[in-house]
Amino acid sequence: MAQPLGAAPDGGAAVGGRCQQRRHPVPLRHRARTETRGVNVIGLCTDSNAQLPPELVERYGVEVVPLTVTLDGDDFLEGVDLDADGFYARFEHGVTQVSTAAPSPGRFVLAYEALVERGASEILSVHLGSSVSSTLDAARVASRGAGVPVRLVDTGTASFGVACCVWEAAEAAAKGAGAEEAASVAEAVAARTGNVFVVGALELARSGGRLAAPSGSGGSAGIPVLTLAEGRMVPVGEVATMDEAARVMATTVRDAGTALRVGLGIADAGAAPLWHALEAALVDAPEVLEVVRYRIGPSVGAHTGPGSAGAIYYPSGV
Repeated sequence: MAQPLGAAPDGGAAVGGRCQQRRHPVPLRHRARTETRGVNVIGLCTDSNAQLPPELVERYGVEVVPLTVTLDGDDFLEGVDLDADGFYARFEHGVTQVSTAAPSPGRFVLAYEALVERGASEILSVHLGSSVSSTLDAARVASRGAGVPVRLVDTGTASFGVACCVWEAAEAAAKGAGAEEAASVAEAVAARTGNVFVVGALELARSGGRLAAPSGSGGSAGIPVLTLAEGRMVPVGEVATMDEAARVMATTVRDAGTALRVGLGIADAGAAPLWHALEAALVDAPEVLEVVRYRIGPSVGAHTGPGSAGAIYYPSGV
C-alpha cells in the first residue's frame, strides 16, 4: 500500500505540495539498471500544479516545472518562492488580483536537460490538462530539442489528479515499464479519475472563466458542489450547509466504484470543518481502499481561493 501523503490539518494544514524545479544530487532511481546495455532509463517530469508531495519528488527523482502565480502584479514561482501558506496569507491582507501562467518552454528545457544529465535515455512528461492551461504546449516545444525521446501525457485534469497519474506511472517505471507503457498507465489513471469540491471564493472561479455566473438576477444563496470537467467547473448539486456539502461529496466519491484511492485536499484552516467532515465520511467507507491527504497549492488556489476543499479519486489497479 502506498504511504499517506501529508498530515491531517488541525486548525491548519500540512504543506503537501512544495514542488520545486530542483537539481537532484543523486542519479535517477533506475540508474542501477543502466549497467546493462540497451536498458532505457526513464526521467520523469511534471508541473507544479500537480501538487506532487516532496517525498514523491525525491523518491522518483521527478523534475517539477513551476507555474507562475501573480498576486496584485507580483510574480511568484509556485513552490519556489511561494508556498501554500504564503499564498493564502496574502488573502488575509486583501489581495485583489490573482492569476496564473504556464511555464515557458525554457523552463522545460532546463528540466529535460537535468534529467538527461542524470542519465535519462527517455523522458515521460505528465501534465496539467490542455483544456485548462497551455503548460503542455510549452513542454511540447521544449521536447523537440531534448536530445532524447520525450513522451508527453495530457492528463485532462488538474491538481492532485495529475499527481496520481505521475505516481502510478513512476511505480510502473520502477517495475521496469518503458516510457510508452508508463504513459499508458498515466493515461488510464487520468481516464478514470474523478473529482468533487467546494470553492471558497466563487468570484475567483467566475473571473477566471471556469465557472458560469448563476442564472437569474438574484443568483443563488446555496453552496454549489462542483466537479471539473473539460476545463469547466460544473455543479453536481447545491446545498445549504457545509455538512450537507460533505455528504454530497462523499456520496459522489462512493458512487464511483470500489477499491478507490482518494486524495483529500484542503486550502487552509477555513476549510477544516468541511475537510474533516468529508474525511470522516470516507476514511472507513467500504468502497475506499486508501485515503491520502494533500494541500491545495497556489496555482489551484488562484482559481478557488481560501476555504476550498475537495476529493480526487480513482479505482486502484487501473
